[in-house]
Amino acid sequence: MASLAPSRPALGATTPGTRSAASPARSVRHLGPNWYASVMGTAIVANAGAGLSPHVPGLRTFCAAVWALSFTMLLVLVGARAVHWLRHRDQARAHLLDPAVAPFYGCLSMALLAVGGGAMIVGRDWTGLPVAVALDTVLFTAGTVVGLAAAVAVPYLMVVHHRIESASPVWLLPVVAPMVSAALGPLLVPHLPAGQAQETLLIACWAMFGVSLLATLVMLPLVFGRLVTGGPLPLALTPTLFLVLGPLGQSTTAANNFADVAPGVLPAPYAHGFAAFAVLYGVPVMGFALLWLALAGAMVLRARLQGMGFAMTFWAFTFPVGTCVTGAEGLAQHTGLAVFRWLAVGLYVFLVAAWLVAGRHTLRGLVSGALLAGPAPVPAAPRPGTVRTR
Repeated sequence: MASLAPSRPALGATTPGTRSAASPARSVRHLGPNWYASVMGTAIVANAGAGLSPHVPGLRTFCAAVWALSFTMLLVLVGARAVHWLRHRDQARAHLLDPAVAPFYGCLSMALLAVGGGAMIVGRDWTGLPVAVALDTVLFTAGTVVGLAAAVAVPYLMVVHHRIESASPVWLLPVVAPMVSAALGPLLVPHLPAGQAQETLLIACWAMFGVSLLATLVMLPLVFGRLVTGGPLPLALTPTLFLVLGPLGQSTTAANNFADVAPGVLPAPYAHGFAAFAVLYGVPVMGFALLWLALAGAMVLRARLQGMGFAMTFWAFTFPVGTCVTGAEGLAQHTGLAVFRWLAVGLYVFLVAAWLVAGRHTLRGLVSGALLAGPAPVPAAPRPGTVRTR
């Protein structure tokens, strides 16, 4: 989805050096972990839409259908990526050692978590609650393990093996994955035995909140410093600025979800503390998210005017914005203010529009084969020769 070096094409970008649809590269060899962003972006449309207020007739049915689509996409993509690792291990290892690709392993975690959480939020309308709980339990466990592993392994690779030219917003992907676990874990708390089990899961989610938040606070100054000292990102990478919204919106969502489930699980002082924290933390963070949204939007508009075309980085317009929708929905619930309710509605309209645009171009690129084609080989230099002159 992104590259750190301006001279390299964005992963999944359609460039003049990309092989044509007739190429035999219609395979999974060049299918990178960035593709999980499409699953995340689809699942968040369902998860965020289910919590909107006022109620729109037919919206929940639409959200259930979108969740089913995200679940199908996850199954297909996990299968394709398994084939990738089995048949193209050299390319898979190259992805891990590429600083432009390795951070996207955090997307695998977030895709598992988003689809699992969606089963509890809206998928249960079609599957039934017991199946939804079982599905979310499996996906939450797998997503959390992968997310914590990525939060350690990717920074390790960045320090030890990668040769990095400049900071990039994609650095946030592996460290924000535990925040997604923190935000969606509370959905399972009421379905655990009362007492130690419920309290342990909630405290574990609170710990992952801290892991992700502190890691984000380390990364964000590097990203902004890169913009100030290095200038705008390359055109195809400009949408990745929206990734900064992910930890902001997701942490606000997590804080609100903690406040929802803490009563009856934790002692009263702590339960009340979570309720106060949800507002005291969420309001200023959402304010900063809106500031960054305006900045990133202005940069994207500039890039578009300069000729930015579609790349898989367009999926950055979906999941991060969706987390801001769920964060605003939680603040509307805990403050009772209509302004947050309408903010959620406005952001959701943007989310759906971005999802439709990214989905349309991705589907077209899949059908044509352009998005799965590898870069064309560099033509050989002309053979030396002599030229007769008069």
